[in-house]
Amino acid sequence: MNNHLRSLPAEWHRQDGIMLVWPHADTDWFSTLHEVTRCYIEIARNIVLDEQLIIIAPSVEMVQSYFSFDITGPESKIHVITAASNDTWARDLGPITVIDNGTPLPLNFKFNAWGMKFAANHDNQINLELEKAGLFKTGLENHLDMVLEGGSIESDGNGTLMTTSQCLLSPNRNEQWDRSDIEQQLMTRFGARKVLWLDYGFIAGDDTDSHIDTLARFAPNNTIIYCGCNAPADIHYDELQHMKEQLATFTDADGNPYRLIELPIPEPIFDNDDNRLPATYANFLITNRSVLVPTYNQPTLDLKALDAISQAFPNHQVKGIDCTPLIEQHGSLHCITMQFPENTLKF
Repeated sequence: MNNHLRSLPAEWHRQDGIMLVWPHADTDWFSTLHEVTRCYIEIARNIVLDEQLIIIAPSVEMVQSYFSFDITGPESKIHVITAASNDTWARDLGPITVIDNGTPLPLNFKFNAWGMKFAANHDNQINLELEKAGLFKTGLENHLDMVLEGGSIESDGNGTLMTTSQCLLSPNRNEQWDRSDIEQQLMTRFGARKVLWLDYGFIAGDDTDSHIDTLARFAPNNTIIYCGCNAPADIHYDELQHMKEQLATFTDADGNPYRLIELPIPEPIFDNDDNRLPATYANFLITNRSVLVPTYNQPTLDLKALDAISQAFPNHQVKGIDCTPLIEQHGSLHCITMQFPENTLKF
């Protein structure tokens, strides 16, 4: 591969479509399937307002049962690909698509369920099922020698990647490589000119080892929008203060500083066993015309987050979607989706 001809587009790059892996009774959603499916339906309805939607599910009939229109009709923007799944975290199991010499090219990395924490025998085959179904204009490029999840990296679309050292240097991912090795791998595989490593920051209850998409995200016009905390008594305070200080030192591949916009942290939300759940507003999804933002039934903070994201995305419509059911399984809106850049897919 010639990394000089390769780049990882920013999420706001024009898209063909977005992928969801639909919840079903054999996933971890079985006990809250009704509530979480309603959340998926709301996200799906918002996606198809802007672009095509690819749904991975055990059957077309199962997905059809949730929609009042014919999803198999010629005018439908919903495309179901049948495949087995352990769970539904499309961001981390899905292909990561680069632009290679002007052509979108999906890369297939190894998915091992965040350092072998959970079963992934079906999830790690989904990308091959997508290729077998003829979804891509090109074939998948094999990167199975590296464990990498989509939620662990961010691209500004101009040669800079951002990640967290806690995730990419964690055990059971790529222990054969040290930090400099992994940085070189990222630069080669994605054509990056610079890698920014966040060494601080976490969201309580997160089991991804601090994915970047829970903490800090790139936005247009050299902007980073990030989780802040200004309450010294909060468990996140010290780490997020250090993260804010480190972000202020970051520059892009051309040496330009980033504009920083702060997001609030939601008030604590707990599960039935009194474990804190990883609610974060940074886990938003960018579509062709909208930014879909997870909200948590906290009107004041939800509105504050929507306002901050509107500042970062002045040319998008910012919409809140209640994602309280999603954090029951320790993820949110961005975690369950994966976008494909324009000209990646054939329908």
